[in-house]
Amino acid sequence: MPWKLASLGTVLAAAMLVGCSTGTTEPTDPATTTESGHSRCEAKAAEFAIGKQASPQLLEQARTRAGAQNARFLQPNDMVTLEYRSDRLNLNTDANRVVTRVNCG
Repeated sequence: MPWKLASLGTVLAAAMLVGCSTGTTEPTDPATTTESGHSRCEAKAAEFAIGKQASPQLLEQARTRAGAQNARFLQPNDMVTLEYRSDRLNLNTDANRVVTRVNCG
């Protein structure tokens, strides 16, 4: 009986240690992929939008070119959170909804 308990204990300990191990798979391109697997925003690629009128088509085109997961327009008086998201593109506009600045976050 003690032999069976010792064997069972060893198997359980090994199973627990395997469950605690972390994989060492690296993203294919760490410069454009965050630790959560989302693509990282590249604002330079969306600078073509500066000076253009805000529209859903422009937002989607800028998001795609920047490689961002999400994108949004920010008007001068919009309230925004202080969280930084490396996968989000921000297109800042003036009061006339013309894009004045592009950044990620």
